[in-house]
Amino acid sequence: MARQDDKKKRKNCSLCADKVESIDYKDAAKLKRYLTEAGKIIPRRITGNCAEHQRMIAKAIKRAREAAIISYTFD
Repeated sequence: MARQDDKKKRKNCSLCADKVESIDYKDAAKLKRYLTEAGKIIPRRITGNCAEHQRMIAKAIKRAREAAIISYTFD
């Protein structure tokens, strides 16, 4: 039987706390926070984002990649 203390605390969405309505794909510095060193999108269980904002981040990153603002892979 697991105790209540052993459960990990759920991370709060930082974008919800800041009341962000939309994410701009041209803001490369903000988007790079959500990418690994290999260029992959960090999952929401690690970042703590809500599902809505995680979808917005993924869409913005994919648009920025298409527009060559950020690269697909990093060296």
